Amino acid sequence: MKTLMISAMASGAGKTVTSIAILAALKKRGVRLQAFKCGPDYIDPMFHTRALGIPSRNLDLFLQGEAGVLKTLSRAEAELAVIEGAMGYYDGLNNTDTASAYALARLTGTPVVLAVSPKGSSLTLAAQLRGLLGFRPESAIAALILAGCPEKRAASLAPVLTRETGLPVLGFLPPMAEARFESRHLGLLTAQEIRDLEARLDTLAEATERYIDLDRLTALAECPSLPGCAKRLPLEGKAGCRIAAARDEAFCFLYADNLDALRRAGAELCFFSPLHEPELPKADGLYLPGGYPEVYARALSENVSMRRSIAEAVRAGLPTVAECGGFLYLGQSLEDEEGFAHPMCGALPGRGVKTERLQRFGYLTLCAPADSLLFRAGEKIPAHAFHYWDSTENGKDLRAEKADGRTWRCGYTGPGLYAGFPHLHFGGETPLAERFVKACEKWKSSAT
Repeated sequence: MKTLMISAMASGAGKTVTSIAILAALKKRGVRLQAFKCGPDYIDPMFHTRALGIPSRNLDLFLQGEAGVLKTLSRAEAELAVIEGAMGYYDGLNNTDTASAYALARLTGTPVVLAVSPKGSSLTLAAQLRGLLGFRPESAIAALILAGCPEKRAASLAPVLTRETGLPVLGFLPPMAEARFESRHLGLLTAQEIRDLEARLDTLAEATERYIDLDRLTALAECPSLPGCAKRLPLEGKAGCRIAAARDEAFCFLYADNLDALRRAGAELCFFSPLHEPELPKADGLYLPGGYPEVYARALSENVSMRRSIAEAVRAGLPTVAECGGFLYLGQSLEDEEGFAHPMCGALPGRGVKTERLQRFGYLTLCAPADSLLFRAGEKIPAHAFHYWDSTENGKDLRAEKADGRTWRCGYTGPGLYAGFPHLHFGGETPLAERFVKACEKWKSSAT
């Protein structure tokens, strides 16, 4: 499998639109593709998934470590993997290049195409690009695509950039209404919220075929060396338990690798909707991921039978993992976007409240003082947080640490519980999925 990365100098430069446009165009050509996202983002992979019809996956050096990233990449069955970068190309942990798109490109030997939005710059843009090329050894930057650039401007700017930087300009995407996606507090609207997305993808694919040299683009891709990761494990082990996983408009922040890890560990996954279904399905475990429960707070609250069934299950000790939005859902109440509070499950203390800025944003490490459902005493587990809403009771069972030295207490843990704002990746070094499944199997056997 060959790999290629689409990155940029900064967020908002057109990485996602360029990536999904290329994915849609190459799919129409019949290329067997797999999409990846560098870093912990949930929303961009939703667009990749809609473009290809198969799950996009995250490659996160902080959450997974190098071995975990290589394992995820090696499992892809495709001719070409297209990796979308994160933030600016060199932007990583705590103002370093650790866990950056650059670090991922170097680890995997992946050539990089920069999506460049010229806006009001011309020769200065060339100077910035030359700075990027020389900023770190072996930058891996191989070519440029002009994003949101009118055709005449692209025709005049491309030869200048090539002359001054030595980088070929493979084409451009003009400004298009189809390439503009609305945003909210955590980023773009989710793919399922954009009703005409398929039509937009078709338009983007046509523009890509017309304005970007896809033959030269795919010729840049290289086959990375993935030592020790050639063995493919079966996707599903023998099912020893059943885990109910929330998945709907309100709960949509799910890593594909997390679901696969649970299946490999022996779980049968039963997806359900806290928004639309009357009660929790019969299961041996509960997985409540993040998402946008605040946007759907009224509807979630009005589904009283579902709230009651989940509260009863959690209080009874059903093994439960609840991250971020799932954690807020288990609380006493949740404010919507207008600040009105709606009753939630009431299985945990605390009220979910709206704030005006990001709370505890970015990578962190969770330190476990005692054994619990997912963690063992003394372990340090990489995690990620990204939320505007907060809780009046965040829990105190874990200690969170940032790379800059900040610490705080958070989370609720127990033999059958992890609930808190930090998101977890099950594809790292700690066997989180296996521990969750083992607890579910124990619950199942005790109930029979």
